[in-house]
Amino acid sequence: MDKFETKGKEVDPSKPETIPKFIDELPIPRVLKPKMKANDKPHYYEIEMKEAKHQFHKLFPPTTIWGYNGTYPGPTIKVQRNQTIKVKWMNHLPEKHFLPIDRSLHGAADSPDVRTVVHVHGANVASESDGHPEAWFTTNFSQRGSTFKQKIYQYTNNQRSATLWYHDHAIGITRLNVYAGLAGFFLIHDPREDHLQLPKGKYDIPLMIQDKSFQADGALFYPENTNPPVSINPSVVPAFNGNTIVVNGKIWPYLRVEPRKYRFRLLNASNTNAYTLRFDNDHPFYQISTDGGLLSKPVELNSLPLEPAERSDIIIDFTNLKGETFILRNTNDDGDLSIIMQFKVNLPLSEKDTSDIPNFLCSDHSFDINSVQRNRLLTLSASTDHFNRPMLLLDHRMWDDPVTEKPVLNSVEIWKFINLTPFPHPIHVHLVQFKLINRRPFDIDRFNQDGFIQYTGPAREPELYERGWKDTIKVEPGTVTSIIMRFENHIGDYVWHCHILEHEDHDMMRPIKVIKE
Repeated sequence: MDKFETKGKEVDPSKPETIPKFIDELPIPRVLKPKMKANDKPHYYEIEMKEAKHQFHKLFPPTTIWGYNGTYPGPTIKVQRNQTIKVKWMNHLPEKHFLPIDRSLHGAADSPDVRTVVHVHGANVASESDGHPEAWFTTNFSQRGSTFKQKIYQYTNNQRSATLWYHDHAIGITRLNVYAGLAGFFLIHDPREDHLQLPKGKYDIPLMIQDKSFQADGALFYPENTNPPVSINPSVVPAFNGNTIVVNGKIWPYLRVEPRKYRFRLLNASNTNAYTLRFDNDHPFYQISTDGGLLSKPVELNSLPLEPAERSDIIIDFTNLKGETFILRNTNDDGDLSIIMQFKVNLPLSEKDTSDIPNFLCSDHSFDINSVQRNRLLTLSASTDHFNRPMLLLDHRMWDDPVTEKPVLNSVEIWKFINLTPFPHPIHVHLVQFKLINRRPFDIDRFNQDGFIQYTGPAREPELYERGWKDTIKVEPGTVTSIIMRFENHIGDYVWHCHILEHEDHDMMRPIKVIKE
């Protein structure tokens, strides 16, 4: 039976207008416990990737997903700063994918259908534990990609406290594996942050936002081909936008809260969709961190944009909202996609709220411009492949072209992204946390003629919500977006790419090799 009823009305999972909202309570991903724990050794975890059934909505049948330990989202990994852990990521998935594989993409032609590798997004980690796209492996490690080096990854967590996340990163099928459910939170804590009296414990809640579409029987839907279709089938699509919003694995959920302050760790884990978050009652909130950790001081906001892969921690004060119900909206879209979730301030205050929104969060610094050892100009451009499909490229090169970005260990570099395409791209650089310097408009036609950057306006300072440490940045069309970063602690093979996963899988990804001087 493909249709399901509530109060005499048919619910069709493929038609979002028939799906009742705010039926399911928001679930909180459980925190993973180590398999082995010893004072003198790194905590050891084992995490298996499994096919499982997941209930996206109370009125849906169970849906096939792929999850870390069989759950979606995966379990949350919590560590302390400088606490080294080891993780054995194990592929126990079926041999065949349940989503359409495009064999024309790089890394997909002669590779197994189901291959996985895990990237902790935002981590400063040795290259052999970074989740390189070609370090994939199949069930029981029986087949391995060209850069596979070890079964057990090590994370030293030698970085600021931050909201990171882990997700699949296998070459050519990242978009499918993440969409299937392979994503989870990785949280780094710091004793100094604990002293700030920020909301914690059950008042510190991660929110993973994704868009999904479903078939009438409740199965996940992902398009098999472009519209109109191209000659090869299945084919990657230029972008994917679902027609429902899923938060922590539930469609349009609600959360009951107490009249007090809460911390929410926001993550846009969508393939393509960007969101601008705002409450329907225009209630303000306080941003306290970006991708890479705390800001120097809180920023009061009424709206917050989030590109794919971006994170932001915010504090919402519900103290004076007792009895009220309101909705977190996405102002980028209309209709169903304009709704994220509902908040109900209807729980009694269980204990006195001693949490705080401090005026000062942490010391902050950037890099001395005089210490910069290399400036790089890197284009984002559009092309077509041999099937006449649109293909986005970084610096006019494909994934398999020789590596051109070879920063020296501990060097400071400025990268200037020159966006020649008519839409924005969230660019992610592995290994580092960087600072956005500015964005500046330029004449695209002139640049395409002779390669000269003729600026057409003044540089724009970073927006208030993006002045902290970042690992993913929105590169707007017709602008030069400049970032500054240090390649520290590790040498070896890394990558940078667009985090629109359909673009990443279709060659909008390039290697980085960090070298010794």
